[in-house]
Amino acid sequence: MSLLPSLRIALVGPLPPPEGGMANQTRQLGRLLSDAGARVEIVQTNSAYRPGWVEAVPVLRAGFRLVPYLWRLWRAAGRSDLMHVMANSGWSWHLFAMPAIRIAAARSVPVVVNYRGGEAAPFLQTAARSVKATLAHAALLIVPSGFLREVFSRHGIAAEIVPNIVDQARFRPSAQAGTGGPHLIVARNLEPIYDNATAIRALALVLRRHPGARLSIAGTGPEREALAALARELGVADAVEFLGRLDREAMAALYARADLMLNPSTVDNMPNSVLEALSAAVPVVSTDVGGVPFLVEHGSTALLVPPRDPEAMALAVCSVTEDAALASRLRANGLVTAGRYTWEAVRAHLESAYARAIALRKC
Repeated sequence: MSLLPSLRIALVGPLPPPEGGMANQTRQLGRLLSDAGARVEIVQTNSAYRPGWVEAVPVLRAGFRLVPYLWRLWRAAGRSDLMHVMANSGWSWHLFAMPAIRIAAARSVPVVVNYRGGEAAPFLQTAARSVKATLAHAALLIVPSGFLREVFSRHGIAAEIVPNIVDQARFRPSAQAGTGGPHLIVARNLEPIYDNATAIRALALVLRRHPGARLSIAGTGPEREALAALARELGVADAVEFLGRLDREAMAALYARADLMLNPSTVDNMPNSVLEALSAAVPVVSTDVGGVPFLVEHGSTALLVPPRDPEAMALAVCSVTEDAALASRLRANGLVTAGRYTWEAVRAHLESAYARAIALRKC
């Protein structure tokens, strides 16, 4: 018998806009839990500032967002059987996750902490003691990958795996165009850790063998102008398109037009963009950082290359482009892998975590 129809859940996390991995996962999880019969109250960590002008005042804006957030947490905890907290590293942990855990504990509500993010290792190097102290008030820590479970275990913190969920109804295979050269895409924000520069440098090398190749980059961030300047410097500006931030429907349409996805990140956990590409049967070339090797297998479900190595990335792109059998194998195996991350596959793990969290609180 399912636990969810009888459960009142306070789900704490960000929501789009802007579109992003954790925001999309929060929105999707809230919808799936509600569809399963649970009564879900979302406590948004990135609510709009009111009044709007406060956003331009750094110190003041923190207070204007934090105080209403704490009040919403307190009220939601009082109406809930369980709190599910989406957590990340750095200031996000201290400002949003930690208060949610402490308030739930004060109101005797069991907490499941859903930690994600590829920067957990450096964060825990300096903050493990305080994180561990806060997690002592949580019933369970769940993480989406074996990579993060290993990171936490190095600090004596137990975690169990409940994977991310991919929406296969939205991200599904489509006919590959395959005309005019390979269409490469990147779906990461324009920030240093995602190293979009390596993707642009790789494109410049691919163009020597495939003059019709082009690259579409979906994301926003502070490196936009520097990346555009790099494309001009390398003489590939006409082959690079900056799409800005896309919503889920626009991203699904982009995968449908793609021949191959690049993930040049230098830090990663379980990137939703890679899961979405696998689900859409788009071959993936990714760096072998963080949790990526826990998600895909080199040569079977993706091609993995070292970070900051445009030559290796370009060679991998050409291998997929020029070897139809390899491309077909990556697509087929990628679909099988994506099938392990559907709601149907993940729901039982999540329900089990919820049941044990509630049982622990009652003990």
